[in-house]
Amino acid sequence: MRLVVLDTGTLGLLTNPRAQADALACRQWAQSLLAAGIRVIVPGIADYELRRELIRARKTTGLHRLDAVRAGFEFNPMTQAALDEAAALWAAVRNAGLTTAHSAALDGDAILAAQTILAAGAADVVTIATNNPRHLS
Repeated sequence: MRLVVLDTGTLGLLTNPRAQADALACRQWAQSLLAAGIRVIVPGIADYELRRELIRARKTTGLHRLDAVRAGFEFNPMTQAALDEAAALWAAVRNAGLTTAHSAALDGDAILAAQTILAAGAADVVTIATNNPRHLS
């Protein structure tokens, strides 16, 4: 089984109401995943990061599209287990002398990684669809 987890940037492309080439290509790609029976997950942290910006910018059309995308895919809400795993990941990265965000930051990337680890289960292939792989490396 294959699993694709959507990061905030990819989720933003899927919900973008404009018919820009990259947004259209992203929507076609996501539809092809569903047609192939691939699990596609919207993690709660990605929904949160995009939703807060859409609310701040008063982009109601974007909010409606985000709700529709979330309803069309599998939604993975943030849980205490995910937050516990994220804390362990964050500490391991820091102890290795690496950083993914400012030490006082929430570090959504650690939460995304934790949500992905917990959702992976028996998946053979797990992909995080992101436009910023540097943050997750």
